[in-house]
Amino acid sequence: MNIKQAKQEVMDTVKAYLMKDEYGEYVIPGVHQRPVLLLGAPGIGKTQIMEQAARECGVALVAYTITHHTRQSAIGLPFISKHTFDGKEQAVTEYTMSEIVASIYEKIEKTGLKEGILFIDEINCVSETLAPAMLQFLQCKTFGNHKIPDGWLIVAAGNPPEYNKSVREFDVVTMDRIRKIEVEADFQVWKEYAYANGLHPAVISYLNTKKQNFYQMETTIDGRCFATPRGWEDLSTMIGIYEKIDKTIDREVVAQYIQHPKIAKDFANYLELFYKYRTDYQIEEIFKGNPDEILMKKVSHASFDERLAVLGLLISKVNERIRFAVEKEEEMELLQGTLIRYKESGQAEVSKDASELLEEVTAGLLFEEKQKKEAELLSRRQEQNYRRAGTLLETYLQRLRLEGSMDFETAFAKIKEWFEEENQKYLQMGQTAEQYLEYAFDFLEGTGLTGQEMVIFITELNSNARSVAFLQECESERYFRYNKELLFSEKREKILEKLN
Repeated sequence: MNIKQAKQEVMDTVKAYLMKDEYGEYVIPGVHQRPVLLLGAPGIGKTQIMEQAARECGVALVAYTITHHTRQSAIGLPFISKHTFDGKEQAVTEYTMSEIVASIYEKIEKTGLKEGILFIDEINCVSETLAPAMLQFLQCKTFGNHKIPDGWLIVAAGNPPEYNKSVREFDVVTMDRIRKIEVEADFQVWKEYAYANGLHPAVISYLNTKKQNFYQMETTIDGRCFATPRGWEDLSTMIGIYEKIDKTIDREVVAQYIQHPKIAKDFANYLELFYKYRTDYQIEEIFKGNPDEILMKKVSHASFDERLAVLGLLISKVNERIRFAVEKEEEMELLQGTLIRYKESGQAEVSKDASELLEEVTAGLLFEEKQKKEAELLSRRQEQNYRRAGTLLETYLQRLRLEGSMDFETAFAKIKEWFEEENQKYLQMGQTAEQYLEYAFDFLEGTGLTGQEMVIFITELNSNARSVAFLQECESERYFRYNKELLFSEKREKILEKLN
């Protein structure tokens, strides 16, 4: 199962376990809610999908790496209490509340979310003294004397034995009480994520041509050599930061993230060529509609790898502009929803000052953002949308105050004008994205790269969920034509495969 399927499985499990009957009781009682165990190689995104699953399901998340804990912090500290049994007072050992269980209650108090996921990472790598407590946890959903609260499901993760010498095999009794999901690295799934989150085009285009280097784990005489999705993502972030401070990532820095000497060297060489092609082929001029005819002839006779690198640069520019337009659309929808609430408030509370009402709805939006952020229900992009919308509303408020006292209808009419100004910026960003797409088609057609390269170009655009949603609404005749040809070609190949 790939990581995307595993995420969906976890989300389906959350919905199933939290389903209630007409009496408000969980349809599947807590005792029968099997913990989910994700088993997969390190660095493929098991922890990250938990954050996404919790956020999309609207539930809380408490995450622990259990190897960082001792037996005492996991199950609590022992103390002696007095109990009377059969008329005699007896000293009984009890335990203080587990740090892990306590953190669940703290999360409930902080976020107001009474249902959630308790995620325990590296569960099969615990110390010998903690191993029995982990078995009890999976079987009975307790740490020491303290039970996991109702409404909280358990998801655990671990690495298979070949990746970690300290892995402990669970016995059959334990395995018969859990849901085991084996997760594998999948480049196509990761690529969707990479495009959606704006990872560096050099990383994406390199892995498009060297898919075998996406995930590697080898044992050599010098120890383990590896390249992981986590490593590629972190390296991508650092490349972007280095570009902002006008520095270039060298082989030594690449090797700090991609700890596989051969792959690190190969990518460092590719990155150097990537920057060279970006300069040599004057990519910025292509997207101004001024491609150099000499360079167009050059790329048409270049090696396939060089053409792929140039193609990667084109794709990244188009996707970047589409991403800007889509993010602006999300921001505008949030702003529009807030202004609708402002209008409703003005109609309901006619005696209030227009500026005062706008201040209230702005404060409401910021409070909503704060609550969702504390509950960890916002992605980074959603946080930025709230901030940008909040900044615009505060700007409108300042402009209203400068205008002086006025009735609500006049004030709202002015705000509508300001909103329309911002909406024009959004429309312009959409038009720019469409224009970038047309410039890319111009270049590909002008260089004669309408065969395999065009197939790759269309396929990569369709690998990005944001791009697909945007392109379905745009009016690019060439995109729909080439996409139709690609779909027809794929169907034809499938038919031929069946016939053969």
